[in-house]
Amino acid sequence: MKYVDEFREPEKAEALRREMAKLCQQLEKPIKIMEVCGGHTHSIFKYGIEEILPAAIELIHGPGCPVCVMPKGRLDDAIAISQNQNVILATFGDTMRVPGSNTSLLQAKATGADIRMVYSPLDSLQIARDNPNKQVVFFALGFETTAPSTAFTILQAAAEKINNFSMFCNHVLVIPALQALLDNPDLQLDGFVGPGHVSMVIGTEPYEFISQQYHKPIVISGFEPLDILQSIWMLLQQLIENRCEVENQYNRIVQKAGNTAALQAMNKVFAVRDSFDWRGLGDIPYSGLKIQPEYAQFDAELKFTIPNLKVADHKACQCGEILKGVLKPWQCKVFGTACTPETPIGTCMVSSEGACAAYYKYGRLSTIAKKTIAEKPKIPITQKPLPSCGISLD
Repeated sequence: MKYVDEFREPEKAEALRREMAKLCQQLEKPIKIMEVCGGHTHSIFKYGIEEILPAAIELIHGPGCPVCVMPKGRLDDAIAISQNQNVILATFGDTMRVPGSNTSLLQAKATGADIRMVYSPLDSLQIARDNPNKQVVFFALGFETTAPSTAFTILQAAAEKINNFSMFCNHVLVIPALQALLDNPDLQLDGFVGPGHVSMVIGTEPYEFISQQYHKPIVISGFEPLDILQSIWMLLQQLIENRCEVENQYNRIVQKAGNTAALQAMNKVFAVRDSFDWRGLGDIPYSGLKIQPEYAQFDAELKFTIPNLKVADHKACQCGEILKGVLKPWQCKVFGTACTPETPIGTCMVSSEGACAAYYKYGRLSTIAKKTIAEKPKIPITQKPLPSCGISLD
């Protein structure tokens, strides 16, 4: 398949790995690279990329999972909306099993709330057309990747004058989150693998502050194995040459200016909130979107009374530290025991883009081994040998 098969060739992966090994020998220091997007995290584990990297490279998993960064209080608000009479709440499947303070959307549905899974905001608009005597609310969340579809849906609802439809808006912005991570003194990063899907919308220019203000390199990456390997190689090249630039490995999809039509729709429908609460990262200024006053009739926060409370995470849950890149999933005390995809305690395990879900699905046995080794007394070891690139990239 074009644009897929050529990015999964083991021979090219082997060549990139050997080149990276040479660059790491020149750098003569450990390298910490954060992949921002949850889609990258899953690709890394699905294809065994982390296992074939030189020992000097450590991948840090970032907060690029929209369901994972959703604070518990906002989920409680969505559940509260669903409890109103004659309300249909529509949402993506990923959110259904995320635990709130006392229940989840799936459990609320089981006890009588009319909550429906949809594939797009336009599906929820169709539900509103089909149920004119019901108030239909779409639980909108995600980064700039999904915000345009929400904006276009509101514009369509306005054009059709569909008055029984509204949005509970929880869209967040990636740039303020990256700035919050860079301002964290405990997180010393050497570079970023930038999000491909978000960058399709916003382009590459918004990342310039990373190189100009924080003097860190970033490479916007695709999601196939060779995309990610090449992006890491490009970061190493920048470090070797003492460069700090925004580079675009995903240039077959991502353009410098992004998607202008999508950005225009977002700017027309949304305004930036003064701050938004992120799980693990806390309140981040100017990091969330709200609906413009011009489209207030489609704002569920104005239509319904919601608790709007900040709620602490489960005491055993360490999703916050994982989202900040401070901990790896296998370092969480409840990973794979009390917290599994079947019985998730935190969002990182339940979401399809969560780091914990990726570790559990693709690397459960290896992470259990890591956890066992970490709990044993440490003994001096030499640098691990470069493993053979015998992975399957099919």
